[in-house]
Amino acid sequence: MALVICRRFPGSFCGMPSHPALIKNHVNKKLLGQTSEDCVLTAKMISSDTRMAATLKLLKPLRYRAFCNPFTYIATQSVACWNMRSCTWRKGQDSPENSLCHPAKKVNICSTSASGRILTISSTLPGLEFSRASASKASTLKPGSPRAMRVDEEDVETFDSFEDPRVFLQLRPEYQLHSYNRSETCQPLSVSEGELILHKVTVYQDNLQPQIIADYFCKLSSLPAEQHPVLLSSASFALLCQLSVKNINLFDAPDLISILKAFVSLGIPHSHSMLDVFETKFCHKVWEVSLDQLLLVADLWRYLGRRVPRFLKIFFSYLNLHWKELSLSQLIHLIYIIGESRQAPQDLMKKLESLILKYIDLINLEEVGTICLGFFKSSSSLSEFVMRKIGDLACADMQHLSSYALVNILKMFRFTHVDHVNFMKQFGQIAPQRIPSLGVQGVMHLTLACSALRILDEGVMNAVAASLPPRVAYCRSKDVAKILWSFGTLNYKPPNAEEFYSSLINEIHRKMPEFNRYPEHLLTCLLGLAFSEYFPVELIDFALSPGFVRLAQERSKFEVTKELYTLDGTVGIECPDYRGNRLSSHLQQKALEMLWNLARKDMNSKPEFLEALFLLETMLGGPQYVKHHMILPHTRSSDLEVQLDGNMKPLPFNREATPTEDVAKLRLKHVGISLTDDLMNQLLKGKSGGHLQGETESDSGQQPMKLEEEAAIPMGGSLCNTADRLEAMEMAGLCPPACRQAPQVKLAIQLTNKNQYCYGSRDLLGLHHMKRRQLNQLGYHVVELSHWEWLPLLKRTRLEKLAFLHEKVFTSAL
Repeated sequence: MALVICRRFPGSFCGMPSHPALIKNHVNKKLLGQTSEDCVLTAKMISSDTRMAATLKLLKPLRYRAFCNPFTYIATQSVACWNMRSCTWRKGQDSPENSLCHPAKKVNICSTSASGRILTISSTLPGLEFSRASASKASTLKPGSPRAMRVDEEDVETFDSFEDPRVFLQLRPEYQLHSYNRSETCQPLSVSEGELILHKVTVYQDNLQPQIIADYFCKLSSLPAEQHPVLLSSASFALLCQLSVKNINLFDAPDLISILKAFVSLGIPHSHSMLDVFETKFCHKVWEVSLDQLLLVADLWRYLGRRVPRFLKIFFSYLNLHWKELSLSQLIHLIYIIGESRQAPQDLMKKLESLILKYIDLINLEEVGTICLGFFKSSSSLSEFVMRKIGDLACADMQHLSSYALVNILKMFRFTHVDHVNFMKQFGQIAPQRIPSLGVQGVMHLTLACSALRILDEGVMNAVAASLPPRVAYCRSKDVAKILWSFGTLNYKPPNAEEFYSSLINEIHRKMPEFNRYPEHLLTCLLGLAFSEYFPVELIDFALSPGFVRLAQERSKFEVTKELYTLDGTVGIECPDYRGNRLSSHLQQKALEMLWNLARKDMNSKPEFLEALFLLETMLGGPQYVKHHMILPHTRSSDLEVQLDGNMKPLPFNREATPTEDVAKLRLKHVGISLTDDLMNQLLKGKSGGHLQGETESDSGQQPMKLEEEAAIPMGGSLCNTADRLEAMEMAGLCPPACRQAPQVKLAIQLTNKNQYCYGSRDLLGLHHMKRRQLNQLGYHVVELSHWEWLPLLKRTRLEKLAFLHEKVFTSAL
């Protein structure tokens, strides 16, 4: 027996049928072998309307548990759509069938959190338990979250990460053959018909044929959406699931696909163990079904939000043999699936690239965006030739290219580093008008693409800077980091720089809990700010604290030692009054070795650099006058250092380049003694031999010992002190007392390349501009051997190259 007491009030429950027969059926029907015990479930207030209340007084059977699911009440023009994984609420929809419920949704309702009002009590059937975690995961609502609710259709921050990438599926009728369309369901089923099916499952469970089981799933998936949570919690439905697993080998491919569609419609949790059995079965069916069916199955798994690497691996093996059979719609849909699964064998991607070229003249702009997103998400590159074709397509009608497709194409240009000049020019014309209506994530991707391609378009950057401060609260930590990095990399300060940077720095403070989860984003923020000469001391002190350094090394997916070292070295030079945390000497040494090995290997592989080094040594008198090293190791690039005395003559300061046996000769060379006839006679007679020998021993014996003692001092203090101490040690070891003087001029000779400048200009990028700024602060004169001057000279005569270097070195010194 069960007693249901209902109090009726004006109005109705949103989404609830006037006669909840399916609910009553679960209460009134008692399964074989069950006994009863009293239980009272009281449903709390459903919404802010105090007139509404409902009390259910139930008798709970043994081994059977009820699911009580409150529904959000909205008076007009709204509907709540609930399922086991997620809660989606869209304004302005008339029926739950049109609501798109899926696991990727991040839409929360602004009413009181319902997580405390959902009782998920599962069936006891083995292996078929819908867990409490699955039900409560999506029902946990966060009121007030800026991205929680679609308040307005025009809200620019509204972005559906699940449905928006699927827009292309509406562009051709052929897509319907191999994709899931939520609006295409079985004939709508009434609640009473659903009760009858569940009753038949209970009564005839041992006699149900596989085709009947598949048909039952299809019909039950057509129940009103508000009844799905109740259905999923019922023991009869759990029994039906158990029967499907039991008869899995008896289903043919269409039946399996039909059941999978029902799982999608009903919102089966993607982590449910039952789905493992179905994935295994589909793996066995790959070689027996058509391409359309395989794409449909992959699409259904995507809709369920379940990763199926085993199925996809076999599917991709199949495609490696049948890729030439792919039609245009199948190709585009496959690339979408590959992108969403984040996996693909590179040999298959190369084959798909050839098909893209085959169909290039038939592909529309939105499909171009889908291709770029799929390759980008799967970390698969496209050739420069294909990217230029894609750029040409976009340029032909960019005014009608959607912002979503535009962002995706830019992502791929960023990934491939292809510079399509015409595309970027047209992008620069339309982007400033589109940026205010683009969500901050899209704005971040546009900005990041510009910095990665080294393209400084002031119109675009100004539009970004102007639109961001009013909606900075919508930024994720990643958005803040990438935007600051982009502006810093391009070394550009917008007209509203103070407002722009202060709003982003304040947002960093507000999002510190998020930065603790993604520590690499905080380091990216601070480096971007440092490029632009902003140094928020509190944030830097926190980022260099031992606790955060340890956190960053443990949690980050990337190696962050270089970032920490760059930040620490920059603070040491540009913030002389800073007294906060600094990086440990151990980490400094580790980063120094790592960066020097990379820089040395890089520069020694460049013929133009080796040529410059050799000619400088020749011009100045030997390798002891030039030193290839990292003057500022934290800036990640090396230099050729030259030191000149007060007479603008080079000093032999590079002790590492001088062989031990030549040290005495080198020092004698710089004593400055004139060889007169009297001196020559004394030398020939040997009268001064002892004196000179003693001087040589003093210089070559005792001084190196003193140098070794100084070299044994552990590294510590700031980068500047270390550099000065090493310089003093080198000078002391090479020069006799008569010439031991501090250099009047220190030159940092830099051989630059085009990647250190903004595209098509001579404006340095942020890191390299910061390096020159810091070199100047340390007293160095920067001598630039620019690529536009030096590379053409490599084809000229040796004399011309020496004359060029002589002018660069000594003119800079003056």
